[in-house]
Amino acid sequence: MGILEKIADIEKEISKTQKNKATEYHLGLLKAKLAKYRVQLLDPGKSAVKGEGFDVMKSGDARVALIGFPSVGKSTLLNKLTNTHSEACAYEFTTLTCIPGKIEYNGANIQLLDLPGIIEGAAQGKGRGRQVIAVARTADLIMIMLDATKSATQKELLEAELEAVGIRLNTQRPNVYFKIKTGGGISFNATCKLTTLTEKMVYHILHDYKIFNAEVLIREDITVDEFIDVVLGNRKYIQAIYCYNKIDSITIEQIDELARTPRTVVMSCEMDLNMEFLVETIWKNLNLLRVYTKKRGEYPDFEGGLIIRAGSTIEHVCHAIHRSLAAEFKYALVWGRSAKHNPQRVGLSHLVDNEDV
Repeated sequence: MGILEKIADIEKEISKTQKNKATEYHLGLLKAKLAKYRVQLLDPGKSAVKGEGFDVMKSGDARVALIGFPSVGKSTLLNKLTNTHSEACAYEFTTLTCIPGKIEYNGANIQLLDLPGIIEGAAQGKGRGRQVIAVARTADLIMIMLDATKSATQKELLEAELEAVGIRLNTQRPNVYFKIKTGGGISFNATCKLTTLTEKMVYHILHDYKIFNAEVLIREDITVDEFIDVVLGNRKYIQAIYCYNKIDSITIEQIDELARTPRTVVMSCEMDLNMEFLVETIWKNLNLLRVYTKKRGEYPDFEGGLIIRAGSTIEHVCHAIHRSLAAEFKYALVWGRSAKHNPQRVGLSHLVDNEDV
Protein backbone atom coordinates (compact mmCIF):
# COMPACT_ATOMS: atom_id res chain seq x y z
CA MET A 1 0.00 0.00 0.00
CA GLY A 2 1.40 3.39 -1.02
CA ILE A 3 1.60 6.53 1.16
CA LEU A 4 -1.37 8.17 -0.61
CA GLU A 5 -3.57 5.12 0.11
CA LYS A 6 -2.45 5.10 3.77
CA ILE A 7 -3.27 8.81 4.08
CA ALA A 8 -6.69 8.26 2.45
CA ASP A 9 -7.45 5.36 4.86
CA ILE A 10 -6.52 7.40 7.96
CA GLU A 11 -8.53 10.43 6.76
CA LYS A 12 -11.51 8.15 6.15
CA GLU A 13 -11.22 6.65 9.65
CA ILE A 14 -10.92 10.12 11.24
CA SER A 15 -14.05 11.32 9.41
CA LYS A 16 -16.00 8.21 10.52
CA THR A 17 -14.92 8.44 14.19
CA GLN A 18 -17.23 10.41 16.49
CA LYS A 19 -15.48 13.21 18.35
CA ASN A 20 -15.98 12.87 22.12
CA LYS A 21 -13.99 12.28 25.32
CA ALA A 22 -13.86 8.51 24.74
CA THR A 23 -12.36 8.80 21.23
CA GLU A 24 -9.92 11.69 21.89
CA TYR A 25 -6.98 9.35 22.53
CA HIS A 26 -7.63 7.22 19.42
CA LEU A 27 -8.04 10.34 17.22
CA GLY A 28 -4.77 11.76 18.61
CA LEU A 29 -2.82 8.67 17.53
CA LEU A 30 -4.47 8.71 14.09
CA LYS A 31 -3.50 12.38 13.62
CA ALA A 32 0.10 11.58 14.61
CA LYS A 33 0.27 8.83 11.96
CA LEU A 34 -1.35 11.13 9.37
CA ALA A 35 1.23 13.88 10.02
CA LYS A 36 4.07 11.33 9.71
CA TYR A 37 2.84 10.06 6.32
CA ARG A 38 2.36 13.62 5.02
CA VAL A 39 5.97 14.46 5.91
CA GLN A 40 7.12 11.33 3.99
CA LEU A 41 4.99 12.37 1.02
CA LEU A 42 6.51 15.87 0.84
CA ASP A 43 10.09 14.69 1.51
CA PRO A 44 10.36 11.36 -0.32
CA GLY A 45 14.14 11.11 0.21
CA LYS A 46 17.27 11.35 -1.95
CA SER A 47 16.21 8.53 -4.27
CA ALA A 48 13.31 10.54 -5.67
CA VAL A 49 13.83 12.31 -8.98
CA LYS A 50 13.71 16.07 -8.54
CA GLY A 51 11.39 18.00 -10.82
CA GLU A 52 11.72 21.55 -12.05
CA GLY A 53 11.37 23.96 -9.14
CA PHE A 54 10.47 27.64 -8.85
CA ASP A 55 13.78 28.92 -7.42
CA VAL A 56 13.42 32.68 -7.16
CA MET A 57 16.11 34.59 -5.30
CA LYS A 58 14.72 36.39 -2.27
CA SER A 59 15.18 40.13 -2.72
CA GLY A 60 13.91 43.32 -1.15
CA ASP A 61 12.82 43.83 2.44
CA ALA A 62 10.00 41.23 2.51
CA ARG A 63 8.38 38.55 0.34
CA VAL A 64 4.64 38.16 -0.36
CA ALA A 65 3.31 35.01 -2.10
CA LEU A 66 0.08 35.16 -4.14
CA ILE A 67 -1.85 31.90 -3.77
CA GLY A 68 -5.20 31.01 -5.26
CA PHE A 69 -7.13 28.81 -7.64
CA PRO A 70 -6.66 29.33 -11.42
CA SER A 71 -8.22 32.43 -13.04
CA VAL A 72 -8.86 34.50 -9.90
CA GLY A 73 -6.76 37.45 -11.15
CA LYS A 74 -3.30 36.88 -9.61
CA SER A 75 -1.38 37.80 -12.79
CA THR A 76 -3.57 40.87 -13.40
CA LEU A 77 -2.90 42.05 -9.83
CA LEU A 78 0.87 41.59 -10.26
CA ASN A 79 0.73 43.66 -13.48
CA LYS A 80 -1.23 46.44 -11.72
CA LEU A 81 0.92 46.65 -8.54
CA THR A 82 4.37 46.17 -10.10
CA ASN A 83 6.20 46.99 -13.33
CA THR A 84 6.44 43.26 -14.14
CA HIS A 85 4.43 41.66 -16.94
CA SER A 86 2.73 38.34 -16.19
CA GLU A 87 0.61 36.76 -18.93
CA ALA A 88 -3.11 37.12 -18.07
CA CYS A 89 -5.80 35.39 -20.15
CA ALA A 90 -9.38 34.16 -19.73
CA TYR A 91 -8.35 30.47 -19.70
CA GLU A 92 -7.05 28.56 -16.65
CA PHE A 93 -3.33 27.86 -15.89
CA THR A 94 -2.02 30.84 -17.89
CA THR A 95 0.87 31.18 -15.41
CA LEU A 96 3.04 28.03 -15.40
CA THR A 97 6.02 29.23 -13.34
CA CYS A 98 6.81 31.70 -10.55
CA ILE A 99 6.95 35.34 -11.69
CA PRO A 100 8.44 37.90 -9.24
CA GLY A 101 7.52 41.57 -9.12
CA LYS A 102 8.43 44.51 -6.84
CA ILE A 103 6.15 46.86 -4.90
CA GLU A 104 7.73 50.11 -3.65
CA TYR A 105 5.91 51.47 -0.62
CA ASN A 106 7.05 53.67 2.34
CA GLY A 107 10.64 53.32 1.19
CA ALA A 108 10.47 49.50 1.28
CA ASN A 109 10.94 47.09 -1.63
CA ILE A 110 8.39 44.28 -1.26
CA GLN A 111 8.81 41.23 -3.50
CA LEU A 112 5.47 39.94 -4.82
CA LEU A 113 5.41 36.42 -6.30
CA ASP A 114 2.76 35.39 -8.82
CA LEU A 115 2.49 31.60 -8.40
CA PRO A 116 0.62 29.16 -10.69
CA GLY A 117 -2.97 28.43 -9.63
CA ILE A 118 -3.25 25.44 -7.31
CA ILE A 119 -5.98 22.82 -7.46
CA GLU A 120 -7.58 20.53 -4.92
CA GLY A 121 -5.04 17.87 -3.98
CA ALA A 122 -2.03 20.23 -4.33
CA ALA A 123 -0.63 18.88 -1.03
CA GLN A 124 -0.32 15.45 -2.71
CA GLY A 125 1.55 17.05 -5.63
CA LYS A 126 -1.31 17.55 -8.11
CA GLY A 127 -0.92 20.40 -10.63
CA ARG A 128 2.62 21.36 -9.55
CA GLY A 129 1.16 21.93 -6.08
CA ARG A 130 4.32 20.93 -4.20
CA GLN A 131 6.51 23.51 -5.96
CA VAL A 132 3.92 26.26 -5.38
CA ILE A 133 3.61 25.41 -1.69
CA ALA A 134 7.41 25.11 -1.27
CA VAL A 135 7.75 28.74 -2.44
CA ALA A 136 4.87 29.81 -0.13
CA ARG A 137 6.85 28.43 2.86
CA THR A 138 9.61 31.01 2.18
CA ALA A 139 7.21 33.99 2.20
CA ASP A 140 6.83 36.56 5.00
CA LEU A 141 3.15 36.99 4.13
CA ILE A 142 0.73 34.85 2.13
CA MET A 143 -1.96 36.64 0.15
CA ILE A 144 -4.79 34.20 -0.56
CA MET A 145 -6.61 35.47 -3.63
CA LEU A 146 -10.27 34.51 -3.96
CA ASP A 147 -13.04 35.05 -6.50
CA ALA A 148 -15.87 37.10 -4.96
CA THR A 149 -18.35 35.57 -7.43
CA LYS A 150 -17.68 31.98 -6.26
CA SER A 151 -18.71 30.06 -3.12
CA ALA A 152 -17.12 30.46 0.32
CA THR A 153 -15.72 26.91 0.20
CA GLN A 154 -12.79 28.08 -1.98
CA LYS A 155 -11.24 29.74 1.10
CA GLU A 156 -11.58 26.57 3.23
CA LEU A 157 -10.13 24.37 0.44
CA LEU A 158 -7.04 26.57 0.07
CA GLU A 159 -6.50 26.72 3.84
CA ALA A 160 -6.79 22.91 4.04
CA GLU A 161 -4.15 22.46 1.30
CA LEU A 162 -1.70 24.78 3.11
CA GLU A 163 -2.50 23.14 6.47
CA ALA A 164 -1.73 19.69 5.01
CA VAL A 165 1.86 20.69 4.17
CA GLY A 166 2.65 22.31 7.50
CA ILE A 167 1.84 25.97 6.84
CA ARG A 168 -0.05 27.43 9.80
CA LEU A 169 -1.87 30.64 8.93
CA ASN A 170 -2.34 33.51 11.41
CA THR A 171 -1.33 31.44 14.46
CA GLN A 172 1.57 31.57 16.89
CA ARG A 173 4.05 28.78 17.58
CA PRO A 174 2.79 26.75 20.62
CA ASN A 175 4.49 27.70 23.90
CA VAL A 176 6.12 24.29 24.41
CA TYR A 177 9.72 23.39 25.32
CA PHE A 178 10.71 20.16 23.55
CA LYS A 179 14.21 18.68 23.42
CA ILE A 180 15.36 15.21 22.34
CA LYS A 181 17.95 13.71 24.72
CA THR A 182 20.39 10.79 24.47
CA GLY A 183 19.04 9.01 27.55
CA GLY A 184 16.89 9.22 30.65
CA GLY A 185 13.51 8.41 29.08
CA ILE A 186 10.69 10.91 28.58
CA SER A 187 10.29 13.73 31.10
CA PHE A 188 6.80 15.33 30.93
CA ASN A 189 5.65 18.47 32.77
CA ALA A 190 2.84 21.01 32.27
CA THR A 191 2.54 24.43 33.94
CA CYS A 192 -1.21 24.69 33.19
CA LYS A 193 -4.29 22.47 33.07
CA LEU A 194 -4.51 20.49 29.81
CA THR A 195 -8.03 19.86 28.48
CA THR A 196 -7.32 17.64 25.44
CA LEU A 197 -3.71 16.45 25.67
CA THR A 198 -2.72 13.79 28.25
CA GLU A 199 0.64 12.43 29.40
CA LYS A 200 -0.22 8.98 28.00
CA MET A 201 -1.03 10.52 24.60
CA VAL A 202 2.30 12.42 24.58
CA TYR A 203 4.22 9.16 25.31
CA HIS A 204 2.44 7.28 22.50
CA ILE A 205 2.92 10.08 19.95
CA LEU A 206 6.64 10.29 20.75
CA HIS A 207 7.00 6.50 20.55
CA ASP A 208 5.23 6.55 17.18
CA TYR A 209 8.01 8.89 15.95
CA LYS A 210 10.69 6.59 17.49
CA ILE A 211 11.50 9.15 20.22
CA PHE A 212 12.19 7.42 23.56
CA ASN A 213 14.29 10.08 25.35
CA ALA A 214 13.04 13.64 25.47
CA GLU A 215 12.13 16.56 27.73
CA VAL A 216 8.65 18.05 27.31
CA LEU A 217 7.44 21.18 29.12
CA ILE A 218 4.00 22.49 28.10
CA ARG A 219 3.30 26.12 29.10
CA GLU A 220 -0.17 26.54 27.53
CA ASP A 221 -3.27 24.44 26.89
CA ILE A 222 -2.62 22.96 23.44
CA THR A 223 -4.33 20.41 21.22
CA VAL A 224 -2.95 17.10 19.89
CA ASP A 225 -2.36 18.71 16.47
CA GLU A 226 -0.31 21.52 18.00
CA PHE A 227 1.84 19.05 19.97
CA ILE A 228 2.50 17.02 16.77
CA ASP A 229 3.58 20.30 15.09
CA VAL A 230 6.10 20.88 17.91
CA VAL A 231 7.49 17.32 17.60
CA LEU A 232 7.88 17.58 13.81
CA GLY A 233 9.55 20.99 14.13
CA ASN A 234 9.15 21.82 10.43
CA ARG A 235 5.96 23.88 10.61
CA LYS A 236 5.89 27.40 9.22
CA TYR A 237 3.80 30.03 11.04
CA ILE A 238 2.97 32.69 8.45
CA GLN A 239 0.60 35.65 8.50
CA ALA A 240 -2.05 35.65 5.75
CA ILE A 241 -4.57 38.08 4.30
CA TYR A 242 -7.60 37.22 2.14
CA CYS A 243 -8.10 39.23 -1.03
CA TYR A 244 -11.47 39.01 -2.80
CA ASN A 245 -11.23 40.06 -6.47
CA LYS A 246 -14.04 40.80 -9.00
CA ILE A 247 -16.25 42.77 -6.55
CA ASP A 248 -17.64 44.68 -9.57
CA SER A 249 -19.66 41.50 -10.36
CA ILE A 250 -21.50 41.19 -7.00
CA THR A 251 -24.02 43.27 -5.03
CA ILE A 252 -23.10 46.01 -2.54
CA GLU A 253 -24.60 43.89 0.30
CA GLN A 254 -22.27 40.97 -0.57
CA ILE A 255 -19.28 43.34 -0.74
CA ASP A 256 -20.18 44.77 2.69
CA GLU A 257 -20.41 41.27 4.20
CA LEU A 258 -17.01 40.22 2.78
CA ALA A 259 -15.30 43.50 3.78
CA ARG A 260 -16.32 43.03 7.44
CA THR A 261 -14.58 39.63 7.62
CA PRO A 262 -11.28 39.82 9.61
CA ARG A 263 -8.02 40.14 7.63
CA THR A 264 -9.94 40.63 4.37
CA VAL A 265 -9.58 43.12 1.52
CA VAL A 266 -12.19 43.48 -1.26
CA MET A 267 -11.02 44.81 -4.65
CA SER A 268 -11.34 44.72 -8.42
CA CYS A 269 -8.25 44.44 -10.65
CA GLU A 270 -10.18 45.29 -13.80
CA MET A 271 -11.66 48.53 -12.40
CA ASP A 272 -8.70 49.46 -10.11
CA LEU A 273 -10.95 49.47 -7.02
CA ASN A 274 -9.35 49.53 -3.53
CA MET A 275 -5.77 48.87 -4.79
CA GLU A 276 -4.17 51.49 -2.49
CA PHE A 277 -5.85 49.98 0.58
CA LEU A 278 -4.58 46.53 -0.44
CA VAL A 279 -0.94 47.73 -0.54
CA GLU A 280 -1.46 49.50 2.82
CA THR A 281 -2.84 46.24 4.31
CA ILE A 282 0.16 44.29 2.98
CA TRP A 283 2.51 46.81 4.65
CA LYS A 284 0.68 46.62 8.00
CA ASN A 285 0.67 42.80 8.06
CA LEU A 286 4.37 42.55 7.19
CA ASN A 287 5.16 44.39 10.47
CA LEU A 288 7.96 46.46 8.96
CA LEU A 289 9.49 49.53 10.62
CA ARG A 290 11.32 52.47 9.06
CA VAL A 291 14.17 54.04 11.02
CA TYR A 292 16.50 56.90 10.04
CA THR A 293 20.22 57.47 10.60
CA LYS A 294 21.93 60.69 11.66
CA LYS A 295 25.59 61.69 11.67
CA ARG A 296 26.89 63.70 14.64
CA GLY A 297 26.23 67.43 14.19
CA GLU A 298 24.09 66.90 11.05
CA TYR A 299 20.37 66.65 10.27
CA PRO A 300 18.77 63.16 10.05
CA ASP A 301 18.72 61.47 6.62
CA PHE A 302 14.94 61.33 6.07
CA GLU A 303 15.42 60.38 2.41
CA GLY A 304 17.17 57.04 2.89
CA GLY A 305 15.59 55.25 5.84
CA LEU A 306 16.37 51.66 6.84
CA ILE A 307 13.60 49.04 6.66
CA ILE A 308 13.69 46.51 9.53
CA ARG A 309 11.29 44.04 11.18
CA ALA A 310 9.10 44.91 14.18
CA GLY A 311 10.84 43.84 17.41
CA SER A 312 14.31 44.69 16.05
CA THR A 313 17.10 46.03 18.27
CA ILE A 314 19.99 48.43 17.69
CA GLU A 315 22.07 45.34 16.81
CA HIS A 316 19.70 44.59 13.88
CA VAL A 317 20.05 48.22 12.74
CA CYS A 318 23.86 47.84 12.83
CA HIS A 319 23.65 44.70 10.66
CA ALA A 320 21.37 46.55 8.21
CA ILE A 321 24.03 49.27 7.79
CA HIS A 322 27.12 46.98 7.72
CA ARG A 323 27.99 43.54 9.16
CA SER A 324 31.18 44.77 10.87
CA LEU A 325 29.49 47.69 12.68
CA ALA A 326 28.10 45.67 15.64
CA ALA A 327 31.58 44.34 16.55
CA GLU A 328 32.99 47.91 16.84
CA PHE A 329 29.83 49.35 18.49
CA LYS A 330 30.10 51.38 21.73
CA TYR A 331 26.72 53.15 22.04
CA ALA A 332 24.02 54.90 19.98
CA LEU A 333 21.95 58.04 20.52
CA VAL A 334 18.25 57.51 19.82
CA TRP A 335 15.49 60.06 19.20
CA GLY A 336 11.87 58.91 18.90
CA ARG A 337 9.12 56.86 20.55
CA SER A 338 11.46 54.16 21.88
CA ALA A 339 13.57 56.70 23.81
CA LYS A 340 12.70 57.73 27.39
CA HIS A 341 14.23 61.16 26.70
CA ASN A 342 15.62 62.74 23.51
CA PRO A 343 18.31 61.76 22.82
CA GLN A 344 18.80 58.58 24.89
CA ARG A 345 22.16 56.79 25.03
CA VAL A 346 21.49 53.06 24.41
CA GLY A 347 23.25 49.73 23.86
CA LEU A 348 22.85 46.94 21.29
CA SER A 349 19.81 45.37 23.02
CA HIS A 350 17.62 48.52 22.85
CA LEU A 351 14.33 47.90 20.97
CA VAL A 352 13.64 50.48 18.26
CA ASP A 353 10.25 51.82 17.18
CA ASN A 354 8.85 53.12 13.90
CA GLU A 355 10.25 56.48 12.67
CA ASP A 356 13.10 56.46 15.26
CA VAL A 357 16.29 58.37 14.47
